[in-house]
Amino acid sequence: MKGFEKYIPFVPQPIENRTWPDNSITKAPVWCSVDLRDGNQALIDPMNMDEKLEMFHTLVDDIGVKEVEIGFPSASDTDYEICRELIEGGHIPDDVTIQVLVQARPHLIKKTFEAIQGAKHVIFHFYNSTSTLQREVVFRTDVAGVKQIATDAADLIYEMAQPVIASGMDLRYEYSPESFMGTEMDAAVEICAAVLDHLHADAEHKVILNLPTTVENCMPNQFADELEYFIRQLPGRERAIISLHPHNDRGTGVATTEAGLLAGAERVEACLFGNGERTGNVDMITVAMNMYVQGVDPELNFTHMEKIIDMYERCTKMKVPERQPYAGDLVFTAFSGSHQDAINKGFNYMQEKHCDKWMVPYLPINPRDLGRNYEPVRINSQSGKGGAAFIMNHKFGFDMPKAMHVEFGAVVQKESDKEGVELKSDVIWRLFQETYLKVDGPYRLINNKLNANVEDGVAHSHFYGKLQHKDTVFEVIGTGNGPIDAFFNAIHGERMDKYEFIDYKEHAISRGSDSQAVAYIQLRDKEGTDIFGVGIDHNISMASIKGILCAINRGKALEHQREAAAAAQAQ
Repeated sequence: MKGFEKYIPFVPQPIENRTWPDNSITKAPVWCSVDLRDGNQALIDPMNMDEKLEMFHTLVDDIGVKEVEIGFPSASDTDYEICRELIEGGHIPDDVTIQVLVQARPHLIKKTFEAIQGAKHVIFHFYNSTSTLQREVVFRTDVAGVKQIATDAADLIYEMAQPVIASGMDLRYEYSPESFMGTEMDAAVEICAAVLDHLHADAEHKVILNLPTTVENCMPNQFADELEYFIRQLPGRERAIISLHPHNDRGTGVATTEAGLLAGAERVEACLFGNGERTGNVDMITVAMNMYVQGVDPELNFTHMEKIIDMYERCTKMKVPERQPYAGDLVFTAFSGSHQDAINKGFNYMQEKHCDKWMVPYLPINPRDLGRNYEPVRINSQSGKGGAAFIMNHKFGFDMPKAMHVEFGAVVQKESDKEGVELKSDVIWRLFQETYLKVDGPYRLINNKLNANVEDGVAHSHFYGKLQHKDTVFEVIGTGNGPIDAFFNAIHGERMDKYEFIDYKEHAISRGSDSQAVAYIQLRDKEGTDIFGVGIDHNISMASIKGILCAINRGKALEHQREAAAAAQAQ
């Protein structure tokens, strides 16, 4: 691929004895949503007032975000109006802080102060670009020039804030050296330290230093080096809250965020599902849920993911991709047969061992923790026997014996190959019914009587029944040490007596007074082929007999197939 020579490679920040690689994320950062500002400005059709209000309430009421950047009120009448509606309409909970963004320009700063009148908790967020590229291309100035822009703005904001604070508003300051990632770190330190000084920051009155990867242009580890170096060199580190605002131009926004947290950041500005300019802002949900699956409380609530997705897609007109981490329609789906089998075994293992820890291969999180209600296993032509068994168990309550998985899996595989598409759970259920529950011949049980008694301390079962084969009805009578033995003895000598009993399994498939039992019967024909039958009845003994009859009828069908194949070959 030609043309790569024209791009300027990133110059890493030299740093000795870095410590961030040895750190772990052990607590949640302060979260700030920028969905209503950065996310909204990136939409083809920006949100209207009702949509913004719905998103705001989802963020603060449902998810639990405590800081929300609501817009750029000095740059847009729409953003100004939403700011006033949130304040005057009483939408902002007492424990939530709204954040407003403004460029470091005097007339915009003054209009922003007008917009926030009457709010209880406000973060006043101002910014100017500081990167080498921006200085050279956009502002045609040097470090001293962009520092002057920042400190002049800080002086004006501090001056205008004093009467507002005196009136009772909880007002805090936030400064962003835009394009921080592309700024020389010593220059970034110089500019930010000057801003702290001009805002009179101290340990009791901290200023948020938001260090944005406005355009992601280096690897996450290189960003972490920059951040650790910046924090080391910053005079009066205790005066600042280090905040991140990552974008995703290289596709590593989440990794950059996590590396930044390891390097000392305490706060993250993010959007739901990674919405934002170009390739998006960092995805708040992914970063938060990555913590969750490592046993760290993200202090956000995503237990109602479907509701959040519905709100997001309606309000933004954007689609959550099928492979979006933790939220996409397919992220908890396994089509691979080996994956399905492992997932099935994982669920069974947890049930058997009464595990209090999540131990299911290929599923890093329990979908139920996110309120998801679709099948974790779905079936297509790549699926194996374990997937169909999983769906029959977890969707319909049929816990087939392991040996039966192969037989029914082949039925499902054949259907999937024929259709060439994913098979929904209702199709799996239909195939199960057609294969086992709706087998009605050639042998049918017309009526029967089953008795059990104990003689000399030994249990005996007596079976009497009438069976029909095509137009012939015949009686069978047998005694055995149980219903299955009695039935086999009853049919001894009949033409249906060609099968060896191998195994059976039974369990309840419903609860209460109307509960039913299901019996799985494994027989073997004279060719050595194992054949399964399924019987359902309120009486477990009759369920077993129905299962035997099902298996025999299925064996007869297989016998006819063999005869037809042999006849065709002979011709």
